[in-house]
Amino acid sequence: MEGSPRYLIGIDWASDKHDVCVLDPNGAIKASFVVSHTAKGLAELMRRLHRCGDPVSLPIAIERPSGLLVDTLVEGGFSVVPIHPNALKATRPRYSAAPAKCDPGDAYILADVLRTDGHRFRRLRAPSDRTRALRTAVRTRDDLVAARVQLANQLRSLLESFWPGAAVVFAGIDTPIALAFLDRYPTPTSAARLGDKRMERFLRKSRYTGRRSASELLERLRSAAVSQAGHLESETKGRLVRNLVAVLKPLTGC
Repeated sequence: MEGSPRYLIGIDWASDKHDVCVLDPNGAIKASFVVSHTAKGLAELMRRLHRCGDPVSLPIAIERPSGLLVDTLVEGGFSVVPIHPNALKATRPRYSAAPAKCDPGDAYILADVLRTDGHRFRRLRAPSDRTRALRTAVRTRDDLVAARVQLANQLRSLLESFWPGAAVVFAGIDTPIALAFLDRYPTPTSAARLGDKRMERFLRKSRYTGRRSASELLERLRSAAVSQAGHLESETKGRLVRNLVAVLKPLTGC
């Protein structure tokens, strides 16, 4: 750390609240408080931090390098210093008062690590608008991919409970062709009259590009284990299949 800051601040981030500890250069606690992760709570945090002095001269240690809280602090002109959770964990044995995970204790440790070892960590620079946009796009895409995987697993599990063959007809259950098939044939009853010619027409209409013939795909469908589900159970689960398909289609670009 350059110069000698008047105060050093540690913030232990959480999804619903943030614990804050303010130390002086000698390690004495000057303030300790909690704010909620709301617009009102963040506004209160900024007001209380500004009372401590000029934002440029107030280094703030936090475990995460991004997020709404970090963006708010950086935009406010504060010097934010991200400290990796592993680094924080490695320093805990120094502090007998906080040997285990404890929110207020971690806020104190973050501030004190900044006081003793702040020169070892880099300060964050305010990202450009383009960088923020890219970061948001990547984060959102990752969330959508995770949602797609979760829904696909749920759909596969549902099919295996009453129509196992439909889960293995095509290579991937969340592919456009598989979703189109399940939307058209959500139950064993709906596919009872499905033969080679009907399958071929469906594949042409759906622009199937795979290498399997209609007869090969039907063999996959019919050779799977047979469910013992009754008519009412099958129809109920078929409606759920279509509901999941409707949610998955936009996620797969259908």
